[in-house]
Amino acid sequence: MMNSKKILLIIGLIVSAILPASAQIQSGKAIQITIKGVPVEESAKIDGMYPVSQSGFVTMPMIGAVQAAGNSSESLARKIEAAYKSGKIYRNPTIQVIDSSAQEINQEVVHVGGLVGRPGPTPFTQGLTLYQAIQAAGGPTTFGSMYRVKVFRDGKQQQYDLTQAKYMEIKLQPGDTIEVPQKNLIGR
Repeated sequence: MMNSKKILLIIGLIVSAILPASAQIQSGKAIQITIKGVPVEESAKIDGMYPVSQSGFVTMPMIGAVQAAGNSSESLARKIEAAYKSGKIYRNPTIQVIDSSAQEINQEVVHVGGLVGRPGPTPFTQGLTLYQAIQAAGGPTTFGSMYRVKVFRDGKQQQYDLTQAKYMEIKLQPGDTIEVPQKNLIGR
C-alpha cells in the first residue's frame, strides 16, 4: 500500500501535466492588446498588435513603456489597467492581452515617443526619415517641440531641430527610438 506522500506526489504530477502552465510573455514576440470600458475613439488609439522589445517592454499610448516580458497575459493586462487608472487617463478600463507567442516579430519598427499623437511602434520602411516617422505617429501634439527632437541609436543620443529642413531628411534605422519633448517656456 502506498503512503499518503506518494499519493499526493502522483496527484500533483497529474494535475500539473493536465493544467497548462501560465505562459509568460517573451521579448521579441507580438502581443495583441485591446481595451474596453472607454469611448470607441479612445479604444481605436489603444487596440492593436504591439511588439515586445528585446529589453522586454511594450510602449503603450499615453503611459509609455510597460514591462511585459516575464508576465502572464493576465498580469500584464492588470498592470496596464493600473497605469491608465493611476495616470487618471481612464477610470475603468478593461484590458485584454493575447500572447501571440508563436508569432515572431518580423516587421522592423522605429519607436516614437514623447508628445506625439500616437506614441508607440511605427513600421520601418527603407529610406524612412525622422520627420516622416514623427508624422506617421500622429505628428507633435500642441505641447510637442520639434526644436529638440532626440534620436536614440546603439546607446547614443543625437538631438535635431526639425524646424530646419536639413534635419527633416535624417534617415532612420530599424530599432531607433525617437522622442519629441515638451515645449519649453519660450515655446521651443
